[in-house]
Amino acid sequence: MNHVMTSRETLQRYYSLHSRIYDATRWSFLFGRSQLVRELGRRFCPVRILEVGCGTGVNLFRLGRMFPKARLTGIDTSASMLRVARRKLGCLGDRVELLEGYYDAASGIRPAPDLICFSYCLSMINPGVENVVAAAAADLAPGGSLAVVDFHGSRHRWFRRWMQANHVRMDEHLLPVLKAGFYADMASVRTAYGGLWQYLLFLGRLRGGPDRRWTPPDR
Repeated sequence: MNHVMTSRETLQRYYSLHSRIYDATRWSFLFGRSQLVRELGRRFCPVRILEVGCGTGVNLFRLGRMFPKARLTGIDTSASMLRVARRKLGCLGDRVELLEGYYDAASGIRPAPDLICFSYCLSMINPGVENVVAAAAADLAPGGSLAVVDFHGSRHRWFRRWMQANHVRMDEHLLPVLKAGFYADMASVRTAYGGLWQYLLFLGRLRGGPDRRWTPPDR
């Protein structure tokens, strides 16, 4: 399938415009975020959490409340989105760190996170999503886990094209990449708006044990 390549500059402009209305408008599209946090609370007790593409801090806020002793780090490319996140997360105190930048290589964050989250981020990384998932595998502490909620696909070509115009790739490409690098503790594809599109929920552990280096699959 042909898909649109999204430049970093394009995403910067996009989120600079949308940061002020993001929380008020995206609730109707970004399904599964609350479900993912509930699953994490039921299954894990992380002490160091990294969210890549943290945006306005919605998930970090929920994770901070769910895990009151955890230290939280968020990375995002958009200074505008991070300004919103800082206001939202101020009540969590100094256990939150927000970083501006691109996550396309292992960050070297120490201590290493035992949970790395991606929420509606990976579908907007095109090309290079395999390298980002590999970076997360390299960053995870031994025994750590990966959590993902994101768009999956749609049987409607017009809708996929419309999402491409908004820098989102929806051709069911993420789940194979995730399963290539991680054992799936949960891999669930769910429908939205009566089947107009699907979104995925994924929880995984690194394949081959904590000491294995993972190489992204050939596409």
